[in-house]
Amino acid sequence: MSQTLRYKGYDGSVLYSAEDRVLHGRILGIRDMVSFEGSDVKGLERNFKGAVDECLAFCKAEGKTPDVPFKGSFNVRVPEELHQRAARYAQEHDLKLNAVVQQALKKYLTHAE
Repeated sequence: MSQTLRYKGYDGSVLYSAEDRVLHGRILGIRDMVSFEGSDVKGLERNFKGAVDECLAFCKAEGKTPDVPFKGSFNVRVPEELHQRAARYAQEHDLKLNAVVQQALKKYLTHAE
């Protein structure tokens, strides 16, 4: 079960406000705060897509490069011993450390789903 919407490479959260009796969310993974809401799932999906389109149109009009939610790089802090073990493994298997981390993430996430 997914709790996010996806459109044009952007993800949107899906939340429910019992107080307001409305579905709402925001575009995830970007610096700007872009939110949307809907009284039903179809309305939420429509308004999410509209929010993404409006955000991209605004950036284009302003000559601004839109935020890309996931650029493919991130910093990970690990204990020194784990770093050393991963680097040793990479060296022994003629791999780059990035490849080892990618393989580990793929393996972990495959089993986590």
